[in-house]
Amino acid sequence: MHDASVGVFVPYLRNLSVLLDKGVAYAEARKFNPAVLLGMRIAPDMYDLAQQIGEACRHATVAAALLAEREPVTLPVLEHDMAGLQARIATSIEFIESLPRAEINAAAERSVFFRLKNGTELPFTGRTLLLTFSMPQFFFHVTTAYDLLRHAGVELVKKDYLGRR
Repeated sequence: MHDASVGVFVPYLRNLSVLLDKGVAYAEARKFNPAVLLGMRIAPDMYDLAQQIGEACRHATVAAALLAEREPVTLPVLEHDMAGLQARIATSIEFIESLPRAEINAAAERSVFFRLKNGTELPFTGRTLLLTFSMPQFFFHVTTAYDLLRHAGVELVKKDYLGRR
């Protein structure tokens, strides 16, 4: 469970940080404010890039916290600035890496409840939370962030998404 959660969330959050760095470099090379990228969205009713990053961090930290039977880290209010988003990613990584391996590994059959933003609680086992809810949500938001940057013209390839291993 630890390898399937922390072992996946952390490297992909690091990759997300690199994607943002590439977005900043792209904007600076073309002489526009990198924050413009953060408001991008593909459709009017979807989250923008900043919110996609915020949701990726939220799903990773909440899932890891639930598996470890800890309170999730309190992330600051989502700001639409690159430095704030990089700090959010770094805080998420630091928190997730601090969680005890043994507790997470013991979580597969434990009952956990994911609380939606509207207060509704969804029941899961640790395994089903991770595999059928949190991981798909996490990758949806990471992938959408990648796609938004790609759509903006940032020169990204699959290796940027997957990371250099």
